[in-house]
Amino acid sequence: MSKVKSKLAEIKTRETTASVEDFINSVPDEQKRKDSFVILEMMKKASGEKPKMWGSSLIGFGNKRYKSPATGREVDWLLIGFSPRKANLSLYLTMNIKEHADVLKKLGKHKTGVGCLYINKLEDIDIKVLKGIIAIALKRK
Repeated sequence: MSKVKSKLAEIKTRETTASVEDFINSVPDEQKRKDSFVILEMMKKASGEKPKMWGSSLIGFGNKRYKSPATGREVDWLLIGFSPRKANLSLYLTMNIKEHADVLKKLGKHKTGVGCLYINKLEDIDIKVLKGIIAIALKRK
């Protein structure tokens, strides 16, 4: 009997048991710390999930197994999340963010990556629009 090889890939960034609040409280920039607690509550409410640390600096909500259409490899990943990085607040929305250019125009000052949204501080953007973008991301489960 041959063993079926799993296509589940091991990735470095995995869910941990570290404290989300302790991590946010350790963010040196006061504005980023305050904004992080606002985003934390926003994502908690939108997802209905408890926040968990993923690796040492990413806060995630929920779990999903993603399969790469190119390689067939699968990884366990978060539904949505964010990280207060030195340069900006990085929101991981696990969707093709550029498909939503019309909504992004209403957001305010931001940058985008493939599935990420980068903002400097919450006062630069429209919070209602951000809540809508998070809701869109969650519908794509």
